[in-house]
Amino acid sequence: MTDTKKTAGLCDKARDVCHDKARDERRGGVRGDPRAGRSILIVGVGGQGTLLASRLIGFIAGAKGYDVKVSEVHGMSQRGGSVVTYVKYGPKVASPLIEPGEADAVVAFELLEAVRWLPYLKPGGKVAANTQKIDPMPVITGAARYPEGLEETIRARCPDAAVLDALSIASECGSRRAVNIVLLGAASAFMGFTEDEWLDGIRKVTPPKALESNLLAFRRGASAAENI
Repeated sequence: MTDTKKTAGLCDKARDVCHDKARDERRGGVRGDPRAGRSILIVGVGGQGTLLASRLIGFIAGAKGYDVKVSEVHGMSQRGGSVVTYVKYGPKVASPLIEPGEADAVVAFELLEAVRWLPYLKPGGKVAANTQKIDPMPVITGAARYPEGLEETIRARCPDAAVLDALSIASECGSRRAVNIVLLGAASAFMGFTEDEWLDGIRKVTPPKALESNLLAFRRGASAAENI
């Protein structure tokens, strides 16, 4: 075999190894040390399903034997109001609160909320954000305009952010209410859970009538994030 062929073969092998590693990370959710746990910030607007999302993450983490703390600290579940939920899990969690610069991931159900909470993201942290825009009260009353350039702001902080139209994907899966599961699929690779653990959690946490659409929504969200 010539040196050129040997080099080409080594390059192909290295490329395959990298591809397999990336695939395993997506399927197994093992970016970083999964045993260290995570601090996840879930943000959105009341009525978007943020609370079910935090419940699902907490359920899966608890099933893995982690100490889990979940705290909804802003907006409550009032429809149309800002909702912020902190989810922390690991070998031992002292407090559910996440300080600025501490979040491993921000999962945002609305675009402006994603930008609002970017300061809480740690260096190298990840973002999964829905492109949906919901006017806050100052915009509704005419006191302000909805900001422009939000996706650019997100990518400036997190270049590999998964910014996707989760509402359209959820609709294609049979239910607009599956936005939360689409976003969790998009964020699943950096939460330390395997695909099987996610799917098992969805089966146990979501209502039977929504099960099939949620399973599909999770897979579609994960696939969309891979292709961004």
